[in-house]
Amino acid sequence: MERVISGIRPTGNLHLGNYFGAVKSFVKMQDEYDCMFFIADWHSLTTHPTPENIRKSVKTILSEYLACGIDPEKAPIYVQSDVKQVLELYLYLNMNAYLGELERVTSFKEKVRKQPDNVNAGLLTYPCLMAADILMHKADKVPVGKDQEQNMEMARLFARRFNRIYNVDYFKEPASFYFAHKAVKVPGLDGTGKMGKSEGNCLYLCDDEKTVTKKIMRAVTDQGPTQLNQEKPEVIQNLFTLCELICGKDAAEYYNDLYNNMQIRYGDMKKQMAADANALLAPIRERILAYSSDDALLDRIMRQGAEKAAARAEKTIEEVREIIGFRKV
Repeated sequence: MERVISGIRPTGNLHLGNYFGAVKSFVKMQDEYDCMFFIADWHSLTTHPTPENIRKSVKTILSEYLACGIDPEKAPIYVQSDVKQVLELYLYLNMNAYLGELERVTSFKEKVRKQPDNVNAGLLTYPCLMAADILMHKADKVPVGKDQEQNMEMARLFARRFNRIYNVDYFKEPASFYFAHKAVKVPGLDGTGKMGKSEGNCLYLCDDEKTVTKKIMRAVTDQGPTQLNQEKPEVIQNLFTLCELICGKDAAEYYNDLYNNMQIRYGDMKKQMAADANALLAPIRERILAYSSDDALLDRIMRQGAEKAAARAEKTIEEVREIIGFRKV
């Protein structure tokens, strides 16, 4: 059975971008692949969260993973910092990564632009830590969004480079995996091309019904088409993309026909989006509340997930140490 690994940074609640872009696929994959999912708390240190925020966010993300349908008996869920072997592999990959190639990574350059006062080494070597997370488990496939494609290329590069330097065929090159055969990029409610926490344009899985409706009804639109079959501006195309994700293809095609015939009423479209979004999120919200109130259950799931991940990771580290030339400890 092919092995799949994927993680998410604990930087607050999951939103619809996370759900449609990753978590919905995770639920399907756990029955078809050897899956492991992790909460990437080390990655979150690039933004200097407080200890309280880290602990709270880990608990939040785990509760939301479970509420969406991930079964830890089928797919172990662990916290990245509970598997110390990842750091050792991260160190080895850093030694074989070059400054110039890391500085050219698009996500690094974007972070430098957004947070010029906090350009830390963790941001620069983010691809190395991501590669360690993946290569540690010798994953065949990694579910990713479009914004992570370059980091996946780096992971494959580091795997090839390790094999070449040490003249081995040890690390396989992990493939980017899209459950729908292409990366899902979920638009934000402000009309931009990506839903994200920092952009403030999200629908969170834990948002109550009133909040969901209010957010969707405020989604950015324009004055409507002025001619038949008019090409949609980006902000409207993004709204239609979001509509298809929430309401389904048939609903999106219905409103698309209205748009092409200059009969679209965005208010009606957004009312259906709000109703369908609340129908989707209501049962998830209930399960989030139930899981988040059961600390004993969450602790047990994290502990069991860490034990399974660490056992697999320790085998990899022992083999890597031997390949590089370090003695077994």
